[in-house]
Amino acid sequence: MRRPQLATQIDRYVFRQLLVALVSVTGGLVALIWLTQSLRFVELVVNRGLSLRVFLSLTGLLVPSFVATILPITIFVVVQFVYQRLAGDRELTVMRGAGLSDFALARPALGLATMVVVVCYGLNVWLVPISYARFREYQFEIRNRIAAFLLQEGVFTQVSDNLTVYVRTRDPDGTLRGILVDDARQPNAHATILAQSGRLLPTQGAPRVLLENGSREELDRTTGRLNVLTFAENTIDLDQDNKADDQRFRDSTEMSITELLNPQNGQAMERDWPKLIAEAHRRMAAPLTGLSYTLVALVSVLLGGFRRHGGIWRPIGAIMTVVGLLALGLGMNNLAARDSALVPLIWAHAILPGLVSAWLLFAPARAPARALAAG
Repeated sequence: MRRPQLATQIDRYVFRQLLVALVSVTGGLVALIWLTQSLRFVELVVNRGLSLRVFLSLTGLLVPSFVATILPITIFVVVQFVYQRLAGDRELTVMRGAGLSDFALARPALGLATMVVVVCYGLNVWLVPISYARFREYQFEIRNRIAAFLLQEGVFTQVSDNLTVYVRTRDPDGTLRGILVDDARQPNAHATILAQSGRLLPTQGAPRVLLENGSREELDRTTGRLNVLTFAENTIDLDQDNKADDQRFRDSTEMSITELLNPQNGQAMERDWPKLIAEAHRRMAAPLTGLSYTLVALVSVLLGGFRRHGGIWRPIGAIMTVVGLLALGLGMNNLAARDSALVPLIWAHAILPGLVSAWLLFAPARAPARALAAG
């Protein structure tokens, strides 16, 4: 009864260290990645008046994808570090002396790796598509509507590269006065619009401005004649490219597994279907890499005896192995995106390293040699 109790206590001791380290490392890396990725949105806050709440809401929607990407890597780093420290402090030697097998020593890491696999499946299959779809919608909404709320008095507001709006004053009720619009969205019909007043119209799509008592001056490039049209009321869209009615295909990250495996013409162009299928399999296979990387780390620490000097090569070998697997995974994903017949390579990349590592660690035929090396 004493040995099972001892094994349980050791499991809890090692698992607690692994869990604390995993949460700390993952949290730190996610914060760092979030900071670097959110810099591209800082301009909206500094120069365009986007509120901090909207900024945090927008960038916060990217966090699930960050976590899903780095968890398989951080579990490897944490297992490698914690078990290497246990080996350096001779704690693994003491545990082996107490009768614990390699599987018993590896059990806390395998348990945590299993939890990581489950969490990654929840992220990849459910949360990441939802959050990223919301991010794209939020981003699209901001890009198409923000200009309507940034029309400042006495400032030429560049809505896009080919659309500039000037407003002389803005009344307390929201009425715009002294409006000038330079519209070059149509290359063959560069127009300048002047209006005495106007007001923003609430719409579900691109922002619109209702212009009152003005004129539209347009140069006919064919004849060189200036055409002038006066109007009592005229409506102008402030969308960036004047193609609001064009169909926008969703990004593959926004789609569910079902949509990726069964793409339709309304969701993506037919030439992109192999990419969608490859993305679906990558999303389902990627969580398993967390377990494989954990086994690679365990092999580097548990396989062979303890060496006070010269034991640095096994951790370096494990790190280089995982780096190579990451690079190999990118290559296999690209190949599978071009040819759906190569999709099994994605699963082989996720599973085979773990199977090989498990055989090296736990194969019964290798147990005597490990015990002799440990002794």
